[in-house]
Amino acid sequence: MDLVYASLRRKEPGPAPTQEAGEIVGILWAHALPGDALQHITARSESDCIDLLLYLLTPDGPSTSLRAAHALIARSHRASPLLARRYHHPVPAGC
Repeated sequence: MDLVYASLRRKEPGPAPTQEAGEIVGILWAHALPGDALQHITARSESDCIDLLLYLLTPDGPSTSLRAAHALIARSHRASPLLARRYHHPVPAGC
């Protein structure tokens, strides 16, 4: 199992809504596909971002996990009005 850390930056920093972490986890699960190999998600809100840990069971190791995590977050951001309104578009690792 691979663990991928990701962070989404808020468009407007400030106090996080109380249920924000749970909302984001729910959005990610709603847009997860079987090929993402997602097993578990944890989230923690900060004043300027939300930090995510995605646990993935991908067969080909860390590089596949990074691509799967980014694909899931980007797909969720495109489909969710809440993510699109509150957060900047995710940027793949290494960019």
